[in-house]
Amino acid sequence: MDSTVRQILKEKGDVVWSVAPTTTVFETLHLLADKDIGAVVVMDKDKLVGIFSERDYVRQAIRDVETIKHRPVADFMTRDVVTITPEETVKDCMLYMTAHRIRHLPVVEDEKLVGIITIGDVVKTVISDQSQLLEEMENFISGRYGR
Repeated sequence: MDSTVRQILKEKGDVVWSVAPTTTVFETLHLLADKDIGAVVVMDKDKLVGIFSERDYVRQAIRDVETIKHRPVADFMTRDVVTITPEETVKDCMLYMTAHRIRHLPVVEDEKLVGIITIGDVVKTVISDQSQLLEEMENFISGRYGR
């Protein structure tokens, strides 16, 4: 079974937390902590312009721990954002995440942000798909298939 990104978003929901490029790193860190999330997308009006993750913060904070929190998130966000469409599969997500060494994939359809897929969403879906496949195989072997 190859679940699609659209199916994951349908189950998970399409709530995406975002900040403006001018939002300070400190404010952004509070949002990450309050919402218990690892990344936020950076939006300039309705346009996706970047993504800011815990990793982005950690890599810069070690160099500039005193002033980083007052600077805009645009100074540290990842600008070359890897995105995915709703029609792509969980396998596609795994390939992109592995190839780019990322844990968050914004979902874009018709140039609009419609959700975000995390590594946790991918793992949960893979486990669910495998469980369903095993159940179908057990039913087939035991003769209960199609009843």
